[in-house]
Amino acid sequence: MQEFLQVFQRSDFISNFIVHIEISALAVLFGVLVAIPIAILVNRSDSASTLAINIGNLGRAIPSLALLVLMFPIFGLGFDNALFAVTLLAIPPILINGVVGLRQVNPQTLDAAKGMGLSGRQILSGVQVPIAAPIIFAGIRTSAVQVVASVTLATFVGAGGLGDYIVEGFQRNSTAIAVAGALAVAVLAIITEVIFAGLERGFTPKGLRIAAKRGK
Repeated sequence: MQEFLQVFQRSDFISNFIVHIEISALAVLFGVLVAIPIAILVNRSDSASTLAINIGNLGRAIPSLALLVLMFPIFGLGFDNALFAVTLLAIPPILINGVVGLRQVNPQTLDAAKGMGLSGRQILSGVQVPIAAPIIFAGIRTSAVQVVASVTLATFVGAGGLGDYIVEGFQRNSTAIAVAGALAVAVLAIITEVIFAGLERGFTPKGLRIAAKRGK
């Protein structure tokens, strides 16, 4: 137990914790900045939407460690390698949910908005995106939790993070150190889930929340 607790008292624990959060937060941010505009661009085309979803599904099938290794010849070891690789992992869930969310908006609702004289941009920002918000944020939440877990592997490219303690635990044959690192990652993933669940609820229009409750 003492060895377990000592992990959290180390001078490098806070710095590794911060690095883990930095990589995770930046990866999700860049994932949103890449995936949402693409989802908006392709949502009016059946073929383009299908292609985007298929590419997203293909991206989700690539193992995290494989991406880190593939980025090594380009970025070498360190923070940049981990950030770029994890960003690629963050994009697919956001892209898929973004496309699906925007595409599932009822065409009659869009026609009614057009009949009211709204422009395409106004329909997108005032109708489509708010209605699709729950699905889009569900994708961002999935991506964020997945990213927090995947950043654990950043230790293999020298980027630091909480994965350092898991690897150290195995190297030193210390279950206590490995469990301490794994527990820290698990807690961070749970916190991430709770935060993004709150954001998902906050960005869901009140009318949709009421409709969802009535549907239950």
